[in-house]
Amino acid sequence: MTSTDSREAREGPGKTRRRSRFGCRNCKLRKLKCDESKPQCKRCSSFGVVCNFLTSTTPDLHPIPADSRRSWTVRGTASAAGLQPPLSNAIWTSDASTLFQLNTRCQDFITRYLGRSLITPNDPNMRQVNRKLLELAFTHPYLMHASLAVSLTYDRHLNSPSDSHRTLEECYHWSQSTILFNKKLRESIEPNDRDPIWGTAAALVILTFSSPNARSPEESWPLNPSPSSYLDWVHMNKGKMSLWNIVNPLRSDSIFHVMAGTFAYVQSPLPQGGVEGIPPALAALCGITDDSTAETNPYFHAAHAVAQILEVEDSEVTMGPVQMFMRCIQGGFEGLLRERDPVALVLLYLWYRKAGRCIWWIGLRARVECPAIWMYLRRYHGGDEAVMELLPEGGKLLVD
Repeated sequence: MTSTDSREAREGPGKTRRRSRFGCRNCKLRKLKCDESKPQCKRCSSFGVVCNFLTSTTPDLHPIPADSRRSWTVRGTASAAGLQPPLSNAIWTSDASTLFQLNTRCQDFITRYLGRSLITPNDPNMRQVNRKLLELAFTHPYLMHASLAVSLTYDRHLNSPSDSHRTLEECYHWSQSTILFNKKLRESIEPNDRDPIWGTAAALVILTFSSPNARSPEESWPLNPSPSSYLDWVHMNKGKMSLWNIVNPLRSDSIFHVMAGTFAYVQSPLPQGGVEGIPPALAALCGITDDSTAETNPYFHAAHAVAQILEVEDSEVTMGPVQMFMRCIQGGFEGLLRERDPVALVLLYLWYRKAGRCIWWIGLRARVECPAIWMYLRRYHGGDEAVMELLPEGGKLLVD
């Protein structure tokens, strides 16, 4: 169905939409006619967000606090007082060539999750970024699909068994986002495309990382060295970083500018020589001494990056140090990982153990690959005492 056909279907032939002149910002953002009821318009009330008709300080699409919201369902008969009808407002995300209608479940998810610090917990900067990305998603469908896919994945992380696999709904939104995103990257990039592009690229990294192809450690890399189980997230992260100069998320008008501190940490230089900061057992395993440098030891930067988070409390681990290790997976060290070198695997294992307990989307992969690495090293390098010393018994990721 074309965009024109879709609009006729929802508006009726020969009809034109009447726009509210003084309606709330929420309704304007959702492309709906506001009834201008005070203090809460009916559209916002049924959608579960705080109406911003009378105030300029209430954020767009801000969820009504759970303790003040009327129940959406009522136990008992359909005539029970206070029964709320199902959400039926049509909400659309569209650009010049693509139109997508959000169903009730999608509307629920954007309200429930996309105003939060979804990528990392309790990060006020990320919460601010997510709210602004939500506004952009209504005019950039590839971003909306990516955001919904991440929200569905996060919901699975919270509410499904730890061994659950991605759902068809996740796959649908992920696939649609990828198709539309690739189409956008083949077109000319306008200034207002830059933030949606960076937000979508980040979401696709999260989706790739949090969705390993394997359902069990035995099916996972490195026990299973098939190409489909290789480090696919490494390629995706490199693809995201290749867009840096195009979108420049640190520019002054970028919604990501508030994360300048995190970006600066990720890109800060690692030590160029020496062993300071690396635990002795790990330094010995990697062969790092006071005379070692990044040029003489392929584990040098990765070991320093892992060491920066090992002694930090889980609640204090942030994305900067976590992503610094991801940045180190290149050149000689990446080659060693792909060859399943035992020392490189130990470094990845230690990073998975720490980051997976702190960052939910890393944890979804680490639950499978941590025990797979442990089993592989025990099976093929069990006689190497230096390797075994750094492997906690069992190899499980304790995140619950």
